[in-house]
Amino acid sequence: MSSQPNRPLSPHLQIYRWQISMLTSIAHRASGIVLALGAVLLAIWLIAAANGPDAYAAVNGVFASWFGQLIMFLWSFALFYHLCNGVRHLVWDVGVGLDLETARMTGFVAIGVAAALTIFVWIWALIA
Repeated sequence: MSSQPNRPLSPHLQIYRWQISMLTSIAHRASGIVLALGAVLLAIWLIAAANGPDAYAAVNGVFASWFGQLIMFLWSFALFYHLCNGVRHLVWDVGVGLDLETARMTGFVAIGVAAALTIFVWIWALIA
């Protein structure tokens, strides 16, 4: 007699069909982590500024490089995505937009608005 009952395994990500709601949920958590890491980089920048012109110039040089600019671009997208998806969740908290089609559409809207805001801010920063 087997000691393990014959039952199905719990579903996992390889079994579920990917949907926009799954993507936005995972991306919301990931963007929160990215924002926390960006806060550490901001603290490093501020500490360098407080430690004098040489330290500031070194850190600012890294942030001004193509890699630093890419990191800041992705961080700003994470900020806008987390904001847009957070507003989406606040709307859900009052019971609006919970049907599948609206939830699907607002997921795409959150991603699109976050991308548009990111591009707008970076274009504005580059021409200013």
